[in-house]
This record gives sequence, structure tokens and C-alpha cells, in this order.
Amino acid sequence: MKTMFKSLTTAGYLACAVVLGLAGCAVGPDYYRPYVDTPTGFRRAATDTNAISGTNSLADLGWRDVFRDPQLSAYISEALTNSWDIKIAAARVLQAEAVARITRSQFFPTISAGGDVMTTRSSEKGPATIPPGVDPQKGYGDAYVSMNGYEVDLWGRIRRANEAARAKLLGTIEAEKAVRQTLVASVATAYLELLEFDLELQIAQNTYGARTNSYELTRSRQEGGVASMQDVYQARILVATAEAAIADTHRRVEQQENLLNLLLGRNPGPVERGIPLVSKTPQANIPAGLPSSLLERRPDIRVAEQQLIAANADIGQAKAAFYPQLKLTGFYGYQSVSLSDLFTSPSRTWQFGPSLTVPLFTGGQLRGNLKLAQAVFQESVATYQKTVQAAFKDVSDSLIAYQRTREYRARQEENTQAHRDATETANIRYEGGVTSYLEVLYNEQELFSSELALAQARRNELLSVVQLYRSLGGGWEQENPELQTKADTQAR
Repeated sequence: MKTMFKSLTTAGYLACAVVLGLAGCAVGPDYYRPYVDTPTGFRRAATDTNAISGTNSLADLGWRDVFRDPQLSAYISEALTNSWDIKIAAARVLQAEAVARITRSQFFPTISAGGDVMTTRSSEKGPATIPPGVDPQKGYGDAYVSMNGYEVDLWGRIRRANEAARAKLLGTIEAEKAVRQTLVASVATAYLELLEFDLELQIAQNTYGARTNSYELTRSRQEGGVASMQDVYQARILVATAEAAIADTHRRVEQQENLLNLLLGRNPGPVERGIPLVSKTPQANIPAGLPSSLLERRPDIRVAEQQLIAANADIGQAKAAFYPQLKLTGFYGYQSVSLSDLFTSPSRTWQFGPSLTVPLFTGGQLRGNLKLAQAVFQESVATYQKTVQAAFKDVSDSLIAYQRTREYRARQEENTQAHRDATETANIRYEGGVTSYLEVLYNEQELFSSELALAQARRNELLSVVQLYRSLGGGWEQENPELQTKADTQAR
């Protein structure tokens, strides 16, 4: 009998080994990156004759090397540490890691252990007669180790689920990089706009000072009978215009400081400045690199691809549901009505066996799940291809904006200088009695508008570098290379 039992047990183990050995196939399609129509180069502005060719890209530089302003670098570093968006993205990565761990646990059996000790006493007056000399009080106990419903991954359902969970984890990590990239660009943009508002405020204050002197001079001329009261009124209009511009620019400065503080994770308050806007010089020659490199560099494209990988794995899960499901259950322990005999050989008890479930009729649910997974995959393919093409457009728009804003800034500098010359001439003509103050009024207003437009053009030229850097996929790298290497290792 013992020999037969050993033979049956050995046969069972061999059968399990064969089943586990067969669990090497995974139904469903394997992932291949879909075709993307990649251009040979980025479209630039028609006047951009100094296009730099090669594999090097502005995005290969760290953000400290791109912006080169110690104060701005300090703000970006602070934002990457304290920003609420970064903390939210980091928490989402932790959630995705936990989900991937939960999914990966299906590769292993769930084993639990337990035991109990019970004492019962039968009623001596009850319907069941207790023979004389028999103790009505009895104790018994059991101890066991059990394995409940371990699924043998015959068709790769668990592997496809793990593949999908891993892709979602990697997509979440890439999404965190996209948040970092967006935050770097947002802080740089907010800071440069704040410097531009400071420049506008300086222009308005300088204009106010000059117009106040002109107003006092006009009043003196009117009192001396040289100028008319109309000239005084017009001079006062120029002073009031500058005063209004100063008040409105103060509002924009203070609100922009609040915006920057929010990005830094601070409460509203004043912020320090670094290099003034007029002292900043954008890089003259900016390499864009190869369009194909965007597929690996831009986090949003990598997020879209990981979502595509997960959708592809979901098809495998849906197909695996059509096939039989094999689960293994087991139990081993001791059971005895006498606690002193609980862990003896005769008290042993065990059971082991597979259970097979075959789906026969589900009312179209399995086929519907498969159709749904395939449709989601097709949507993910289209989303991925659209994301790639949108990235090419983004880079092209940024290159065009960089070139055209440089040209506009140069023309605006000439325009502003012409207005300065015209305003100076108008004042000389007015003081010489050749023309009325109306000519001075017109030229002063045009000069003020031109100086503000020049300040905005300088800001836009710098912002075009920020946008180009972001569109090329730069700005998400960790400050500490060791931290970045660790993050990449965890992702793999």
C-alpha cells in the first residue's frame, strides 16, 4: 500500500512538472513598435540659413547649461524638490509600483498556515448517551499549511498581465519625467516673464521721470507766455499715462511673483531677481538633432508607447481567457482529538490536486472583452502615431519661433531707436517754437509703446529657447546622475 502511495505521489509530481514545463507559451501578439513616418530633418523658418546639422541636440544639455542664470537655476532646483506637481507625480509612481508588485505576485502560490485548539463537553443529560467511565469533556486540535488556488500560467495570462502592469509603471515613470520637464519650462517661463515686467516697470518709471520734467518745463513756458494751456494739458496727459502704466505694471509684477511662488511650493510673497532681462543673451546657434531621436528622448512619446505596450498585453490576457484554467490546491497538516498526539505520524493529513475550469458558454463576454482590448490597442496605436507627429510639429514650430522672434527683436530695436530719434527731434522743434506740443505728444506715446514692445520681443526671444528646449525633450533629467541611473534601473 505504501509503495502504491509513493508511486501515485511520484506520478502526481511528474504530471505537475510536465504542466509547469508546458507553461511557456503566451497567447496574444508580441509587441512591435508601429511604423512612424519620420522626416529626415526638422522644418525651419525659410530665412534660417544657418541651420546646424548633426546628431547633437540642445536637449542633450542639462537645464543649468541652457539657462545659465544662478538665480533661475536655484529656483528650478527648488521647484523640482518642493513643487506639489512633483510630489503628486512621485506618489503616482509609487502607486504604479505597488500595482506592478501585486500583479507580479500571481507568479507565486499563496501559502497560509494556521491551527486551532478546541475543547468540547457533551451533556450527560442530553439525548446522546455517554457510556459510564467516559469523560464527557474532550479536546482536539489541528495545524496546517495550505496552498489555495495557485493558477498555472499555461497560456501566459499572468505574464501578459505582468507585462501590462510593467508598461503602466514605466509609463508612469515617463509621465513623472514629463512633469519635471513641464515644471522646468514653467519656472523658466514665469521667471523670464517676471524679468520682462521688471523691465516694463523700469521703462515706465524712466518715462514718468522724463515726462514729469517735460511737464514742469511746459508749465514754466506757459507761465512765461511762450506755451499755451493746451500744451500743458497735453504734457499732463503724458504724465498720467506713465503713472497708469506704472500702477498696472506693479500689479502684473506682484501677481507674477505669486505665480512663481506657487511653482516653487511657497506661499505668496516677493522673490529675488538675478541677471536682468537686458543682460541676457540667447544662444545664437542651437542644434536640433535628428528627428528620430525624439522617439527616445521625449517623455510624452515614451508614455504613449508604454500605454501601447500595455494595450497590446491586454489582448493576450483577453485571448488567454478562452482557454482552460488550471489551478493547484494543497493542504498538509495534523489533526487529532488528543492534543498529545497532534504532531505524531498517525495524525497527519494532506491533500493535493489540480482543478481545471473550461469556459463553455459566457454569453459573448469573452469575445466582447477581446474585441474591446483590440479596439483599445488600435486607439493606442493612433494616439502614439499622433503624439509623434505632434512632437515633430512642436519642434518645427519652436525652431520657426526662435528664428522669427530673433528677426522681430532686431527690427524692433531699429524701430525703437527711430522713435527715440523722432521724439528727440520733436522736443527740439517744440522748444524752438517750430511745432506744437501735439507732435511731442504723439512721438512720446509712440516711443513708450515701442520700448514696451522691444522688452516683450526680448522676452519672447528667450522664451523661444525655453520652448525649443522643451519640445526637443530636454529638461527632465535628474540633477544627480546617480539618482537618474537608479530610477532607470528600477524601471527596467
